[in-house]
Amino acid sequence: MAASVKATHFLQLKINQCQHPLFTHSRERIRVSPKLLRPAMAALSTTAAAGLSETFVRLKQQGKVALIPYITAGDPDLSVTAEALKVLDSCGSDIIELGVPYSDPLADGPVIQAAATRSLQRGTNFDKIISMLKDVVPQLSCPICLFTYYNPILKRGIEKFLDTAKDAGVHGLVVPDVPLEETEILRKEASKKKIELVLLTTPTTPTARMKTIVESSEGFVYLVSSVGVTGTRESVSNAVQSLLKEIKEATSKPVAVGFGISKPEHVKQVAAWGADGVIVGSAMVRILGEAKSPEEGLKELKVFATSLKSALS
Repeated sequence: MAASVKATHFLQLKINQCQHPLFTHSRERIRVSPKLLRPAMAALSTTAAAGLSETFVRLKQQGKVALIPYITAGDPDLSVTAEALKVLDSCGSDIIELGVPYSDPLADGPVIQAAATRSLQRGTNFDKIISMLKDVVPQLSCPICLFTYYNPILKRGIEKFLDTAKDAGVHGLVVPDVPLEETEILRKEASKKKIELVLLTTPTTPTARMKTIVESSEGFVYLVSSVGVTGTRESVSNAVQSLLKEIKEATSKPVAVGFGISKPEHVKQVAAWGADGVIVGSAMVRILGEAKSPEEGLKELKVFATSLKSALS
């Protein structure tokens, strides 16, 4: 059931055409199945992706803003998720957030809730997601940041969950429903595995609490652009500009803006206001979830991701 973001309960609530096997054709128009290319692609991946912090350091040196797309694992299925990750990477994504489907996604709006429901109904679980990531991550040039609710972590055990994520090549973690007061143990354990725990701050977070959040956050600070759940919106609140200024006065850590960012013009505006990264979720999830076919969804995802990357150029 959707719930609003409340400050009192701290809610953790690269441009050329994409070069992905699904969209590459030779002059003789020979179609090659991406499945046949996977072993070769994996063999070519000799360098592990940088972590979140390292990625932002590189982008800052280049004067660039991070594009951070979000998709739900297992919607429409994990094989499509695997291809989507490679599409997003090849289109220049700097970090990819991968949502772990959960039955009670408090921070998510109807689009991502529906995607999570479909994914769970098809039998997606954490072990299957990890198995997919172990195959795909070596083929990616950008880091993966898992977006998961706290209960699945507690049920598996914090240390075991993080060990499993680390083994799959995960670099970051966003847990939207863990209260700030309970993040210390999670952060310490994540740090041991070199997984960066990203914390969220909202428009209604009191200044003192925001300062504590940004001090504790790793990788980057996640600024929720509006009160409420995730979802596409017609425009981005002008308050984001002042919120960014306030956060940047409190920390030198990079700040990425999410929730409601769904159009190239949104991305361009938020970048102009000084954001170090932009997070686009529901619009991505809708493309994959509502496409007439997986192939069509991946093609549309490529076009959309390319348009967002262009807006940041």
